[in-house]
Amino acid sequence: MQKLFLSFIISLIFYGNLSAQTELYNTISKTDKIYGLSKFWKEANSNFVYINKINKQKWESDYISLIEKVQETKNDYEYYRLLQKFCASLKDGHTNVWMPKAMREELICDGEFGNYRLFLKNIDGKAIITRVNLSKKQEIPIGTEILEVNGVSVKEYTNKFLKPYISTSSEHILENRSISELLKAPVGTEFYLKLRKPNNSLVNLKLTSKKVAEKEVYPSFIKRELLDFKWVDNEIAYVSLNSFENLKIDSLFVDKLPEIKKAKKLIIDLRYNGGGNSNIGLQILKYLTYDDELEKLKSSSRLHIPTFKAWGLIYKLEAKDTLQGTKENIKLLSQAYLTTKDSYFYNFPYSLKKNEIDKSERIVIPTVLLIGNNTASAAEDFLVSADNQKHMTKIGEPTYGSTGQPMFFDLPGGATGRICTKKDTYPDGREFVGYGVQPDVMVKKTYLDYINDKDSVLDEAIKYLNIE
Repeated sequence: MQKLFLSFIISLIFYGNLSAQTELYNTISKTDKIYGLSKFWKEANSNFVYINKINKQKWESDYISLIEKVQETKNDYEYYRLLQKFCASLKDGHTNVWMPKAMREELICDGEFGNYRLFLKNIDGKAIITRVNLSKKQEIPIGTEILEVNGVSVKEYTNKFLKPYISTSSEHILENRSISELLKAPVGTEFYLKLRKPNNSLVNLKLTSKKVAEKEVYPSFIKRELLDFKWVDNEIAYVSLNSFENLKIDSLFVDKLPEIKKAKKLIIDLRYNGGGNSNIGLQILKYLTYDDELEKLKSSSRLHIPTFKAWGLIYKLEAKDTLQGTKENIKLLSQAYLTTKDSYFYNFPYSLKKNEIDKSERIVIPTVLLIGNNTASAAEDFLVSADNQKHMTKIGEPTYGSTGQPMFFDLPGGATGRICTKKDTYPDGREFVGYGVQPDVMVKKTYLDYINDKDSVLDEAIKYLNIE
C-alpha cells in the first residue's frame, strides 16, 4: 500500500497542526476520487428525501468546485474530509460518509494524546472535560474547561474546523458533537490548549495526538446492559431500555413483567437508546397501554417519474398553473410541477398497529419517560407512538432529532455512504426531525451535576411521580 509522508504543517483540514513525518495513506486514484464524489452527489440527488429543503444552486456549485478539489487532495483522509463536508451540507443525521474502519481505528485519535485521554461534553455551551485516563485525574480534574484551541476560542474553532464537517439534523446535536469531537484528529496532530480548572487556575498544554495504552478511566464507564432494572423505592420501578437493535430486549422486558407489575409508578429511561428497529420498541409499548391499537409514524418518500419532470420543465409550470382545469388535469399538473421541485411524495399506507397483548398482562400506571439528546431514531419512534398516552410524561432534554430509512452504498477505498430516503412525522404531520421530540418537563444536567455525579433528570422524575 502506497503511503505519503507529509513533512509540512497543515492547519485547515486537520483541525490542529499535523506534525512532520505523520504517515497518511494515499491509495485512491484521481479518477476514483471523482467517481466517489459523483456517486454521493448522484445518490443524494436521486434518493435524499429532504433534497427539496436545500439550496440546490449552492449544492450544484459545491459539487462542481469539488471535482477539482478532490483531485488535489494529498491523501485518503483529506479526500474523505471533503466528502464529509459535502455530505454535512445536507444537514441530516441519517445521511453520512464514514471513513474505512481500518482508517478510523488506526489513524484517528479522539482525545488521545499518548499519556493523556480527555473526554469532552457540551455543558451550557462550554467544552468541559467529564472523564480522563485514571493516571491524570489529579492533574486534569473533572470539570476542567477548555478555553482555547490553537490560540482561538472554542466557539471560533468549532465553527471553522468542526461544524462544517458534522452531519446532523438538529442544532443542539451539532453543538454537542462539535465539542465532544473537539480533539478528534489523525495521529500526529498537534494541539495547543488553554484550560481552566475547577479552582479557576489556568493551564497551557501542548499535546500531540497518539493512541493511549492506558485503559482505565475516571470516572469509570457505567456498564449498561440491554435492559437495566432496579427499584427506586418501594413504589417506583426503574427500567432502562438501552437499545432497540437487539430483539432480545423484548423477551428481557417480558421476563421482568412479574416484578414491574408490583410497582405503583414506573420510570422508563430512554436516554441511552440510540435506536435500532422501531418494531422492537413498539412491542414493549404494547404492554404499557390499554389501547387496542397504537399510533405509528406517518412516513413518505420521494416519488420520481421522469416524464412528469419533463412536462414540468417543458411547460415551465408554476404553482399557479396547478389551480385551474379539470380535477384530473389539476392532479397531473400538480404532480408535474412538484416533481420539478423534488417535492412529489409517495405516502406509505397508514394503519394503526393492533395490540394483541392480553389486558391482564399490561401495566398502565403513572409513567415517566426519561429522554435526552442521545435518544435517537427508533427510540424517537417509540416516543411518537407513546405521544397520546395520558399516563406518560416525558422528562429531560430534546431528543436527537433524526430518524428515517437510510440507503447504504460503497465509496472508493473502503468508505461507506448512506442517504436518508424516508421522511417520518407524527401521525398528524408534526415534524420532529431537525428538532427532536420535546420533553413535557425540561431538565438539563448542570455543570455541578457532573462534578457531583448527580442525575438531576432521574431526581426530577422521582419528585414528579411522588407528587402524582
